[in-house]
Amino acid sequence: MTGPSVVTLDIGGTTIKGALVGADGRELVRLDRDTGASLGEAEVVSRVRAVAKELADAGTVGVGLSVPGIVDTAAGVARHAVNLGFRDTPLAALVAEEVGVPVVLEQDCRAAAVAESEIGLGRDARDLMVVVLGTGVAAGLIVDGQPLAGADGSAGELGHLPVYPDGERCACGQRGCLEVYASASGIARRYAAAGGTRAGATAADVASSLDSDVVAARVWREATEALGLALATATLLLDPALIVLAGGLTGAGDTLLRPVRTELQSALAWREAPPVANSPLGGDAGRLGAAILAWRAAGYEDVVLRDAV
Repeated sequence: MTGPSVVTLDIGGTTIKGALVGADGRELVRLDRDTGASLGEAEVVSRVRAVAKELADAGTVGVGLSVPGIVDTAAGVARHAVNLGFRDTPLAALVAEEVGVPVVLEQDCRAAAVAESEIGLGRDARDLMVVVLGTGVAAGLIVDGQPLAGADGSAGELGHLPVYPDGERCACGQRGCLEVYASASGIARRYAAAGGTRAGATAADVASSLDSDVVAARVWREATEALGLALATATLLLDPALIVLAGGLTGAGDTLLRPVRTELQSALAWREAPPVANSPLGGDAGRLGAAILAWRAAGYEDVVLRDAV
């Protein structure tokens, strides 16, 4: 092709979602590759470098990377990502060495929040919270139009907010964390532990069985109550104009939204709750956000992604 382009990679625990994006904002090439996380950090880095090089063309001016965990964006270092084996991994520099162009690295939830604020539901919101409900729970925060990283890159760890201080123990060592109750893995685990009759039921199975399964109904109610309480705390601290839910649990639609909205409002005695909505960007938000950041880093502020929603 002719003209400038950027490479964008969303690096998850199982899949690297990549694309080459042209200056008209359209995806020119899109591919998915296995992350190889079970093979260790060196293999993951090798695959990330290879995918970036495979996607880059003669016009590529930058690369955007989205990764989970704790990320030092300014340094381009993945400080800690358990599922990928990253520990103080200088990923931006390693990919730049491979492709020969500037590379920007961002935490996946913050990248998703950037995408939501630019091309999703948050386009008119200067202050926005994007809550990703998947295997875990985390949030990307936009404050006064900019992503908030925090002092050490770990802002937005909503999943480890202790909604029930004397509640069930979390894998992190705390008790009563939101993630225990309202993550997809937590819902499935709690359903099985409570004697749910559907063997191997996922969170989606639980959500679809509320009218016929009393255990599913109870576990789901406890999940949405916990999420509503956590969002109330976050609302009082951050005062977002909008809360956007993303991740696999949003497939439940209004079955998720209705009780969460109700719980959030009931927990706020003296103020209105901000609107809560499901993201239209689905699982592509991190990759789209990384593309936006790559264009910005390359000095192309006017590129607008077009095939996003």
